[in-house]
Amino acid sequence: MDHPQPGWELWRTFDAVMREGTLSGAARTLGLTQPTAGRHIAELQAALGAGALFTRSGRGLQPTEEAHALAPHARAMALAAAALVRTASAPSGAEAGVVRISASEVVGAEVLPPILARLNAEHPRLTFELLLTNASSDLLRRDADLAVRMTPPRQQALLAKAVGRIRLGLYAHGDYLARSGPLETMEDLAGHALIGFDRDAAALRSIHAELAALPDFTLRTDNQLAQVAAVRAGFGVGIVQDPIARRDPALVPVLRDAFVAHLDVWIVMHEDLRSTRRMRIAFDALVAGMTAHVRAGGGG
Repeated sequence: MDHPQPGWELWRTFDAVMREGTLSGAARTLGLTQPTAGRHIAELQAALGAGALFTRSGRGLQPTEEAHALAPHARAMALAAAALVRTASAPSGAEAGVVRISASEVVGAEVLPPILARLNAEHPRLTFELLLTNASSDLLRRDADLAVRMTPPRQQALLAKAVGRIRLGLYAHGDYLARSGPLETMEDLAGHALIGFDRDAAALRSIHAELAALPDFTLRTDNQLAQVAAVRAGFGVGIVQDPIARRDPALVPVLRDAFVAHLDVWIVMHEDLRSTRRMRIAFDALVAGMTAHVRAGGGG
């Protein structure tokens, strides 16, 4: 006798528990009560005829081996369901509906807000979801509809537009430089407060191998917004996009000739979305806005 297939609401709760680590956290994200979330997990276990999917510990719910095996499939279902809702938010030819955009932390917080503000003023029936991540969102799996990327897209079936190169520079607040020692060569950096990555060594090596070889940073964080904030606060020397730094007259470029690094900028979407009016409008707006951002830093 065939067992009834678990309903989507059970898988949705399972996916939320995997991401949140607790029933209460999953319930909050889904707008459920904690007992309802617990009942969903129990019903899913019964429907699958499996053992426990989670075990309790002092740190919350720990997924079992079976839960880990099921997790990527549940996540794919959740992403597909979210994409389905976005697709159904308006007819394909309408200048309305939901657009989900993926971008890095810095671009999403420092660059996109004015671009999206202009876009919203011109097309007030558009709604935006902004996913800030330094990892490349999988557009084929519909993690997002559009993405601003700093690496060339490698997946097939993507529509991509290169908009230019952003120059990265070493910057410090004028107050920091006034109280610090001389800074004339890369070797001088060893005597300064440096702001850089914590565990993401690959990100640093990809930007500048010579900087990666320097002694430990005085402030380490993989959150690039925190790095920029620390430079603005006068903590020390850090890497900032030229067009972002140029907005703040208190930030001073240092070692301009010795440190040269760039980020290539691409706007990407799934090619199947090119005929959807709202996606095309948003894609073109991102291309225009990021092109202006690149040129503001002297890139192109």
